[in-house]
Amino acid sequence: MTQQRLFYDGSCGLCRREIEHLRGRLEPNLELVDISAPAFEPPAGYTLAAMMERIHLDDGERMHVGLPASLVYWRLAGGGFRLLAAVMRLPGIYALANRAYNAWAAWRLRGRAC
Repeated sequence: MTQQRLFYDGSCGLCRREIEHLRGRLEPNLELVDISAPAFEPPAGYTLAAMMERIHLDDGERMHVGLPASLVYWRLAGGGFRLLAAVMRLPGIYALANRAYNAWAAWRLRGRAC
């Protein structure tokens, strides 16, 4: 099986704190890749700018972007995070959560978060 990789922005304080909090639950299931590291090279077909816009998770078959990526790694983290991911997948809740995530991501890029 191909190693799954979670691409996150370590220069964002909120993003970094969440990943550090979950690191023990996520490794060794996921390779955690800080895309703000100077040596980072985006995977084929992606740019750093695009990857900075939203969190990305490569599960070896497809790239999950934004809220879908978060739902994958929350499920992998287990415990209450698995329940959170299950609730967030419910149709009405998913639509609202996805809209909120996208608004936060746009706000973050304008330099108002992190």
